[in-house]
Amino acid sequence: METGQDIIVKSWAELQDALFNNSWDDKISRFRSSYVYRGTWSKSFDLGTSIMRIGPKYEELEPHLLRNFRKYAFNNSTPGDSIWNWLAVAQHHGLPTRLLDWTYSPYVALHFATADLDQYDQDACVWCMNYVKSSEYLPSTLRHTLQEEGSNVFTPEMLEPVAPSFKALKSFQDEDYVIFLEPPSLDARIVHQYALFSMMSDVKAELSKWLLQHPDLYFRVIIPKELKWEVRDKLDQANITERVLLPGLSGLSQWLKRHYTHS
Repeated sequence: METGQDIIVKSWAELQDALFNNSWDDKISRFRSSYVYRGTWSKSFDLGTSIMRIGPKYEELEPHLLRNFRKYAFNNSTPGDSIWNWLAVAQHHGLPTRLLDWTYSPYVALHFATADLDQYDQDACVWCMNYVKSSEYLPSTLRHTLQEEGSNVFTPEMLEPVAPSFKALKSFQDEDYVIFLEPPSLDARIVHQYALFSMMSDVKAELSKWLLQHPDLYFRVIIPKELKWEVRDKLDQANITERVLLPGLSGLSQWLKRHYTHS
């Protein structure tokens, strides 16, 4: 399958083929995908971050937002001194950040592409990105860190010694690059959603624009609006629901509301 393109599927079977087509790994002779996934209810959405939406000069506000979050949240959450742990906690609790949520599970991504019944008049989309190959564009210092760990993604503990701040992250090279960061297991949602984050080296850099310069790293699977109900019902049958992915009474209520809503 070519990358850097939109694949419009017309059936559940075509959807499975599109999402899992790239999962074979010749090196270990196993089906281990090098892709991560992000589902959106509209194909028109780009990969802009939440901090980009808070208004002009957001790049100047980023350190102030995180500093104040750490100050006021300290008694309720103590993830350690690493800025990257704090950033993950802040993103998880809704603070505008440069992070974007991804998942290793294409089914989890499909859930978020089809969870909102009010948006069933729009085609949905799953972004599929080769997070393993994206490391080729990292600065040498960061590439070396991953190689030493035998890993394809960073943890806050891995990133902290080599890049302890936003400024350090940007200082390695002039060209923008993307990092994938696995958050700590903050709660059951992170675990059940098989989650990780992407982060650009510059808060002003937008991942979707960066990917246009690297079309070999991604493709998008477009889910026509006519297919959404079938996808949603089959995900529910496979137990990919808010009750599982968003543990707690609010997730249970969301699942039940959708389960008993007629198309």
